Amino acid sequence: SFHWKWVPYPVRHFARAVARWTAGPDPPQMQKITPFFPTVQEAPVKSLARYFPRSIHKAALLAFFLFCWLLTFSLVLRRSASAGNIRGYGRPQPIWCGASYWSSGNSCGLNGNRCRPFDNANLAFRCPANCKAVHVLTPHAVGTQEINYKPFVIGGPAEEEPAQSISDYIYRGDSFVCQAAIHAGVVSNQKGGCGVVKLAGTHTNFTSTFRNGIKSISFDASFPKSFSFVSGLSSDCIRDLRWPLLAVTVIFTTILSLCTASPAVFFPTVFTLLFFHVGLVSDPPRTDSDYASLSSLIIGRFLPAAFVAAVFYRYTVKPQQRDLHAYFERTILWLGGAWVGSLNNYTFDFIPIQRLTPSDLAAQPGARLALVIVVVLLLSIALGQIYYLRLEGRLPKYLGIYAIFISFLIVCVIVPSLNLRIHHYFLALLLLPGTRLQTRPSLLYQGILVGLFINGTARWGFDSILQTPAALRGDGPLNSLLPNIMAVASTASNITFSWTLPPFAKGFDGISVLVNDVERHRWYHGEGNPEHTFYRTDDEKEYFRFAYMRGSSTADFTKAGVWEGTGEWRKMEKGPSR
Repeated sequence: SFHWKWVPYPVRHFARAVARWTAGPDPPQMQKITPFFPTVQEAPVKSLARYFPRSIHKAALLAFFLFCWLLTFSLVLRRSASAGNIRGYGRPQPIWCGASYWSSGNSCGLNGNRCRPFDNANLAFRCPANCKAVHVLTPHAVGTQEINYKPFVIGGPAEEEPAQSISDYIYRGDSFVCQAAIHAGVVSNQKGGCGVVKLAGTHTNFTSTFRNGIKSISFDASFPKSFSFVSGLSSDCIRDLRWPLLAVTVIFTTILSLCTASPAVFFPTVFTLLFFHVGLVSDPPRTDSDYASLSSLIIGRFLPAAFVAAVFYRYTVKPQQRDLHAYFERTILWLGGAWVGSLNNYTFDFIPIQRLTPSDLAAQPGARLALVIVVVLLLSIALGQIYYLRLEGRLPKYLGIYAIFISFLIVCVIVPSLNLRIHHYFLALLLLPGTRLQTRPSLLYQGILVGLFINGTARWGFDSILQTPAALRGDGPLNSLLPNIMAVASTASNITFSWTLPPFAKGFDGISVLVNDVERHRWYHGEGNPEHTFYRTDDEKEYFRFAYMRGSSTADFTKAGVWEGTGEWRKMEKGPSR
């Protein structure tokens, strides 16, 4: 047109060609799945219609079907929730996979007094299944080592002593109890189980061994709190029944998918069953709470999730499944994909990406390569969906929708003092609009995305996509100032440290000193010279870390310096630790 004469002709010509291609063929080629073996796939639905011709009969049958699921699910869940009894120790207490007797840094207080007792105490416990998958997600210092993205188990039996009794396996007090129990062979990772942990007081020289899929961490110094497990127990412990419960819900959802023609019945029912299965069984928010509290939490998360699900049902699920008669294919592709997405704590656990933040991608081995592979895979899937959207003449509309999405993400990225975090549920909401097509790939993609939405909201809720740096950091390094420490004098029996005064202008008023990862000294402004002498009566090495304090709260600790048994002092490397 006249208004665009100022644009060079080759550019105008190319733009018109792109616009014509984007508009797609005329008339549009609407996609519809032609079932393989239609007689077989439609047989369950037609049989149901023959024996239950009226809508009220079908509604009654659906109500009875859901009652059977609820009854079976509740009975098995109640059995799974029953902790049983350990003879001589009573009813075991449910604990979550990351439970431990110790807190990092100086959280246990001076000399660990807040984490007493150190010995002469027992705890009957019950662990859920799949505890091996729990990793520490921020660096945790163990002596000079930094542990991240790994199980947290320190110690265990020595490799050269395989015939030891389980009660002789000693673990450091800050080890995750359930992971230590798996390492020792007390409980199973697949089924969980019960045991009795016994506090063993101070122990020296924790060895590293690989047992039952977990490699423990070594620590060649002393720690005031350690534990072992009681052997030879007699119990009727009920193990985690998540796999029988999975079979129950899979069977019921499969029957529903094969026998239901209406998307308005199929989707809400499957969504509800999967949501409560994930929230109560396969990936609950916490495993150490009672089921009444857990049910209350999951119901509270279900209501807003159901509202969002109603929206994407209206605009993506319903258009895709309208007049779809390939019920077996829907069961395999859509329902199977939904289960894959819902169980992503198992199905996608092998992908070494925990969070899409630069620091996490840099810290986790293989994360960058995995991200590249995921991005390439998503781009190839997007190109396939673009092809089918163009055939249906919907591509211009969807390009506009995703332009709005991208603009929104750009705005989120540039918001000051906040960081964009892409959660499971948000990723699903971004990608679901592009799956409304009735094609076999779209059935699979939509099922996986619905499953990811269910897992994300049931497990974590609607966590904010804009988070402060402190919320993203968690208990990771603060990147704060580190004390300037000097070893004034060291011998085999004593060592004296001095430090510069804390920067009062930044709010620091003291120094915390960790010895072998336990706080052994605090110094505050006005308490004499900024120095302290430590003594020992043996030749065991000791690890020292130092941090500025605000009141009783610490900033980052230094990395560990080592006071060798010979009296030699090895200075700490540069950088923080937690």
